[in-house]
Amino acid sequence: MSIRRITRHLLQHHWRRRLAFPPDVLARIERVIKAGESAHAGQLRFVVEGALDGAPLFRNQSARERALDIFSQLRIWDTAHNNGVLIYLLLADRDVEIVADRGINARVGTAGWERICREMETDFRAGNFERGVIKGIEAVSRELATYFPRSGGGSNELPDAPVVM
Repeated sequence: MSIRRITRHLLQHHWRRRLAFPPDVLARIERVIKAGESAHAGQLRFVVEGALDGAPLFRNQSARERALDIFSQLRIWDTAHNNGVLIYLLLADRDVEIVADRGINARVGTAGWERICREMETDFRAGNFERGVIKGIEAVSRELATYFPRSGGGSNELPDAPVVM
């Protein structure tokens, strides 16, 4: 456990998240998710967390471990075609993780998700959080449209609104 990481999480808690993702930005992200899901049968969620606190922080939980927990908590794994995808951003660590259910993950693979994460992180380093998230959502949606194109009406199994923690 790093004192530097603990300090960073304690000092950058919620204010940084509110600055990077005000309500109008969250509304635009929701619209991009909704538009993407009109082209594919997958389910996409975006979660932003300013910083860890309490037990996750003091257990030194990594962004990847936290993303896996959230993937489970939000039941993203529980979609009809095993094609749910989580994009998780932990601002205090400047880390983005993509967790995908087995149906889509078997087709895109770790290298494909990592490529999308690195592209998003390039925008984040420049302070362009909205653009980075939207580009990431669009890239994930392209993958979902390739392997799970929309056929017929289908149902929206998961909410499109971003989750702010």
